[in-house]
Amino acid sequence: MTPFISFIGKSNSGKTTFLERLIPELTRRGFRVGTIKHDTQHGFEIDREGKDSFRHKNAGAVTTILSSPKRLAVIKDAEEDAPLDELCLKYGDGVDIILAEGYKKGEHPKIEVTTEKSADELFCNHDKKIVALISDNDYNIALPAFRRDDAAGAADFIIKRYLDQRRYGYLSLRVNSRSVVLKPFIENLLRDAIKGMISSLKGCEKPKDIEIKIEEEDTDLHR
Repeated sequence: MTPFISFIGKSNSGKTTFLERLIPELTRRGFRVGTIKHDTQHGFEIDREGKDSFRHKNAGAVTTILSSPKRLAVIKDAEEDAPLDELCLKYGDGVDIILAEGYKKGEHPKIEVTTEKSADELFCNHDKKIVALISDNDYNIALPAFRRDDAAGAADFIIKRYLDQRRYGYLSLRVNSRSVVLKPFIENLLRDAIKGMISSLKGCEKPKDIEIKIEEEDTDLHR
């Protein structure tokens, strides 16, 4: 699965502004960046009232697709707020990394953007999935920290931690539709074992992209 990081922080903390600096920095270095914006408070429309696609959706279509030679957009009804890892799995094709804005909850990597003066007010005090801070204030905490104008430094950190490993074979694991965070030792062990077994099969001597899915029958349904 494509690696993803969410940028979290209070309203008006500067998340969007920093992403506007970070995205072109990663793009300049040759990485393809996807983004996801989380909106928990408001509904939204990506098309203007009166346009044909708006009229299709407003008439009752559960899914509306806008297609052109350069862009493709999908508007689809949702029964619940989709988890970030599920969105990344479905729509992560064609990019090297996904940067999300929001998604405070969840067991995925997060970078906190903050204007807080006191370290006591930081989200990272109670969220161990926060891996770095973006702030112009200094805090006496053991996390990598970057100034708001240091998109290059943040890009170096992201590349080293989440993108360089893909050059050696990236592995992701999902169990019961949930992503499982693996320690480097376990990830390397699984990757080497799977690649070793697959490469011994006829016609699979040089595997580059391996997908394995195991579905166990629910025995409780037959009792």
